[in-house]
Amino acid sequence: MDQKSSSKIVIERKGAVATVIINRPHVRNAIDNESADLLAAAFRTIEADEVVKVAVLWGAGGTFCAGADLKVVASGERFERYDINSDSPMGPCWLSISKPVIAAVAGHAVAGGLEIALWCDLRVAEEDSVFGVFSRRWGMPLMDGGTVRLPRLIGQGRAADMILTGRPVGAREAFEFGLANRMVSTGSARLEAEALAADIAKFPQMSLKNDLASLGDQWSLSAERALRSEFTAGIACVEREGQSGAGRFVQGHGRGGSFSDL
Repeated sequence: MDQKSSSKIVIERKGAVATVIINRPHVRNAIDNESADLLAAAFRTIEADEVVKVAVLWGAGGTFCAGADLKVVASGERFERYDINSDSPMGPCWLSISKPVIAAVAGHAVAGGLEIALWCDLRVAEEDSVFGVFSRRWGMPLMDGGTVRLPRLIGQGRAADMILTGRPVGAREAFEFGLANRMVSTGSARLEAEALAADIAKFPQMSLKNDLASLGDQWSLSAERALRSEFTAGIACVEREGQSGAGRFVQGHGRGGSFSDL
């Protein structure tokens, strides 16, 4: 296993899966200016890495991320980084990358930590994990996509409830209304997320990336334009990847819905 680390952000690679670790457990992985910059840089590194197909995001020490480091905010230092033409306050949340990202959520994913989890494509949550807009208590607004991504994911009414009240949402409730995609036993989120990432990495990647991109792009397009965009990208993929995949099926692979012989 390869490891590239700083004091605050670590990247660990295993085959086609890279795990990005927020490594500030002494402050429940709250994000300061440096860690925000390092986190954005980590995902740019992963995007450029031709070996890595899927990324996992995990917080060390039993907490996913408690949001912005409020000690830094209170000092005024945090404001030096707020710039619409830069990276988002939490780091990666304005980035658009082509590879799937899975959040492995243990403990709390709250405030800006919730927003980072929402930026990810999938969320694997431990059974005692907690989501919430805890920053509601301190006059800290959502600025990393929370008011945009949360209602698109779980609906306007549920999002309004979470955003306006700031209440904690446990893993079971999060799973039931689609905020969490998987609910797993305590202590296993990273392992389960990495196993899921490895499974996704086995698929033909051109079609997977095209579908992931279309899934995101369609929000800003009319239905007609979204359909045309999906088709245009898809037909090129069929020629380069799908035809050979269909040939493998004809040869007997994947029969009966099997995923074991891809």
